[in-house]
Amino acid sequence: MAREPLSVVVTTWNNADTIGTCLASVAFADEIVVLDSGSTDATREIALARGARVEVRAFAGYSLQKQAAIDLAQHRWVLLLDSDEALTALAAERVRSVLESPDAAGYVLLRREWVFWRWQPDRARLNHYVRLFDRTRARMSGHEVHESVVVEGPVKRLDAVIDHYGERDIEGRVDKANRYSSLQVRDRHARAPRFLRMRMVLYPTVAFARYYFWRGHWRGGWAGFVAARVHAFYAFLKYAKLYELRRSGGEGNGRPFEAERGQD
Repeated sequence: MAREPLSVVVTTWNNADTIGTCLASVAFADEIVVLDSGSTDATREIALARGARVEVRAFAGYSLQKQAAIDLAQHRWVLLLDSDEALTALAAERVRSVLESPDAAGYVLLRREWVFWRWQPDRARLNHYVRLFDRTRARMSGHEVHESVVVEGPVKRLDAVIDHYGERDIEGRVDKANRYSSLQVRDRHARAPRFLRMRMVLYPTVAFARYYFWRGHWRGGWAGFVAARVHAFYAFLKYAKLYELRRSGGEGNGRPFEAERGQD
């Protein structure tokens, strides 16, 4: 049965260790677009060898970079992936199947996380994001970090899983928490949240409990415990840095860390 043609869109920056796996998982796509922001490793060569169309553009921020990549797509239906993600074989089959007769403007896919030295436990809650969508009815949210796809029209859940390889060690996860919390200061400062000192005291505990107990990462042994502690630290940093910004008169003590380009 004929299906809607599909463009897979990926943003990259020095992702030679994961881009091959990512693109191999979507080899069925009618088009693969890679928007690179100046890689100095073999990322672009690997992408070209996998049949991707590779474009280069200076990094403009997560949301703007992904929107630019989406705008490069030739087909109406787009699957948006990070360079350290890959579709499972079953997910690829379900994406192809739903495109035979799409009945929504966008579809939410599930994401399984690699947590330091193991996959998250089977019964832990999976993250979920809109990743398959009609680009004529969708756009990026514009957030500095944790950007998302905003869809105009009905959105349905697709029982398809993306494997996210993410950070391979604790150092990488802590570095990411530091960078992302700096970027989130801009978004949160614009929303002017109140009671920052109370949030610094209370919210990290709430964040730990939600990640470790409610999302089920206690099933992941020490990997889940360490990940929950880093997540709580990230929650603390978001409000501590915003408090610092307010105390300094809104200018901060230096520019935020440059985000790692091409990954979430």
